[in-house]
Amino acid sequence: MNTIDPVAPVVDSGSERERAVSVEYCGEWFAVVPGQTFSIGREADLSVDDNPFLHRRLLEIREFEGIWLLQNVGSRLAVTVTDGAGRLQSWLAPGGRLPLVFGSTTVVFTAGPTTYEISLHVAEPMFSETLPSSAEGTTTIGDVTFTLSQRQLILALAEPMLLREGSGMGEIPTSAKAAARLGWAITRFNRKLDNVCDKLDRMGVQGLRGGVRSYATNRRIRLVEYAIAARLVTRADLPLLDQEDDE
Repeated sequence: MNTIDPVAPVVDSGSERERAVSVEYCGEWFAVVPGQTFSIGREADLSVDDNPFLHRRLLEIREFEGIWLLQNVGSRLAVTVTDGAGRLQSWLAPGGRLPLVFGSTTVVFTAGPTTYEISLHVAEPMFSETLPSSAEGTTTIGDVTFTLSQRQLILALAEPMLLREGSGMGEIPTSAKAAARLGWAITRFNRKLDNVCDKLDRMGVQGLRGGVRSYATNRRIRLVEYAIAARLVTRADLPLLDQEDDE
């Protein structure tokens, strides 16, 4: 296992750290410099949790011919990866890898009932980012517009992740708990969940449909991962949970 010293995200000029990737999780920083391979998992350079559902090594970060790569080295868990602004998104399946071309990249994945978020920062990114302006009223992602009640459903599921400070972990509530949080009947919650997942599926978001046995659980997990990574909802939206919905 490599020994990686925690560092601040800003690196010293003139040193090897100018080309480093900084990894942040729960306020702790790690630097990965060229020539090193950095692992993330249950028993790794960054041990995020002792969760038995989590791979010992799920992700690896390494440089290849001047490009930093993120690789999913697990066998079961997929990983959601977005740029810092949440506008571009990839679903990294086991065995997949992708280049880290932006200054800031968010990585979200779920093992068992727990969802994790990790931030990656490249010192010398290939592309620059411009944060989108905020808008009021309904939220439009691509060609999809979400009503207040649909946003409330997403918020009820993502609330534990949104309440933590920075990156970290959170437990995804069951449909029954999320429905109770909103004061809805479970039938209404499931109908709204169907509508939200159908909208995102038509937009091309992967993982929101599946087999009969796994569909109900997997779509909640995937919806939270996408909502957090793509900034579909943020902590600033949480007051909407207490508003009267549009039905």
